[in-house]
Amino acid sequence: MELTTESLLAWKSLIVAGWFAAFFVLERFFPAAPFPRPEGGRSLTGVPGTLLLSMGRVIRNLGLWVLNTGLAPLVVVPLSVWAAAHSLDWRPDWWSGAAGLALDLVLLDFLIYWWHRANHELPFLWRFHEVHHLDRFLDSSSALRFHFGEVLLSAMARAGVIILLGFPVSSILVFETLVLMATIFHHSNLRLPPRTERVLARLFITPSIHWVHHHARQRDTDSNYGTLFSFWDPLFASRSPTARDPVMPIGVEREDERPYASLLLRPFRLGTRKGARGR
Repeated sequence: MELTTESLLAWKSLIVAGWFAAFFVLERFFPAAPFPRPEGGRSLTGVPGTLLLSMGRVIRNLGLWVLNTGLAPLVVVPLSVWAAAHSLDWRPDWWSGAAGLALDLVLLDFLIYWWHRANHELPFLWRFHEVHHLDRFLDSSSALRFHFGEVLLSAMARAGVIILLGFPVSSILVFETLVLMATIFHHSNLRLPPRTERVLARLFITPSIHWVHHHARQRDTDSNYGTLFSFWDPLFASRSPTARDPVMPIGVEREDERPYASLLLRPFRLGTRKGARGR
């Protein structure tokens, strides 16, 4: 059966939805860190097997995701398809098939490492990316929390890469599926056996690595930029020596969480700048 762009998108949605649902439930039965107090309710610490959660932050995260989900078929997917149709035709014949897909995935992960790093180092990009980091706790819903402006900027950057390097749409969709699954995994609060996590971390980004990236201390926030593979950070001297602590403060140094409407408007306010964090 030939896989069309539409069928790949459908499979991507089903796989990611199932993956998210599994982590969302499992992390509440087997949390690595105690879940925060529900807004207006009692603490969840030490209550095994509960599905209670701080609904306010999860609703904010899902609200941002719903907005971005609406943008995907209207802007993100058409832009990627258009870029693939206008890409430079220079790729050799050997850069195809399974080997070509594997090379595409490594190269795309290399590029997304630098894009993520740019989102921290360039003040204009940080305005939008900060919304993701303002979350004061991490679980699988944090993986869906991105400002629509960052999604649009990422789509434009990806379109430029597709045009220059000639990535086929199939490689882009496979990579995006893996990125979403990896992002849900390494933002999750699922408690993993220490040995399993150590083995995985030799090649892949795990929660123990990425939670440090969300530590509310700037020198840790500006580190650990990897998405799929864990070797880019040691290679480019951006790996933090800090070890994950289940009770480490999460968020942005000297900044607080915002209501939903404020999160949407924050990047466009003149007072929003990375200088507030010491730059």
